[in-house]
Parts: sequence; structure tokens; C-alpha cells
Amino acid sequence: MLLRALRVIFLSYVLGVLSWVFIPSAVALTQIKLFDISYNECPKELAKGAVTSGTTMAANCFLVTGKAENSTNKIVYDADIFGRIYDANNDSVMQNRTRLGSIAEVPPGISNFELRISVPANQPTPLKLKQFKAAGFSAQVRK
Repeated sequence: MLLRALRVIFLSYVLGVLSWVFIPSAVALTQIKLFDISYNECPKELAKGAVTSGTTMAANCFLVTGKAENSTNKIVYDADIFGRIYDANNDSVMQNRTRLGSIAEVPPGISNFELRISVPANQPTPLKLKQFKAAGFSAQVRK
């Protein structure tokens, strides 16, 4: 009876350890390096009628561009972009928010990315773009 209980406990322990060791690839986040980050005003067709999130306050539209480096040999999907954006007075443009958008697919190697942001019209430029990074999945998560 004791021997049987010890076998069950041992087998449960082994299965528990193995479930932590072999994580499915879709669950593992892949870090993406973002660099050469800059911004420009949106073309007029994108900027028309821009307002800030949740209000009707006037906003300026900007396109943040840069390069994304995927150092794996697989496509990374649904990569969330994180970063901090400050105005000319060092005030945060996106209060309490570091997730700025996403990139649907990042192929292996270096590729370009683009992100549209709306900034309240009363915040002075030039903008300061800091601490940009991204993380995504090695398999599609969202459909």
C-alpha cells in the first residue's frame, strides 16, 4: 500500500516537472529589438478628423517608424509594441500606457514597421520616443 502511494506521488511529481519543462512554443514570448525609431506627421488622408482616445479633443496624427530585428529563424506573430512618448516639456503623451500598438508579423531578420499614434493637439513637439521594444509569439494567437 505504501509502495503504491509512493509510486503515485513520484509519477505526479515527474508529470508536474515535465509540464513546466516542455512549454508549447505558442506560449513562449519572443523579444523583438526595435531601433532607428523616428516619427513624421501623418498624411492628410490619415490625419483628417483625428481625436484623442475617449474624447472629442483635437489631436495631431503621427506615424512612428523604425526597424524591427527578429533574431530567430521563425516568423513572430502579434508582436505588441511598447514604449514611452514624451512631448517637448517631458510630459507623457500616453498617460499610464506603454503598449502603443502591434505588428501583425515580423519575419526573420530586419524589417520595417509603422505605427499610427494620436497626440493631443495641445502637447508641444518635438516628441521624444524612448524605451521602444516588442514581444510576440512564434505561432498565431489571435485570429
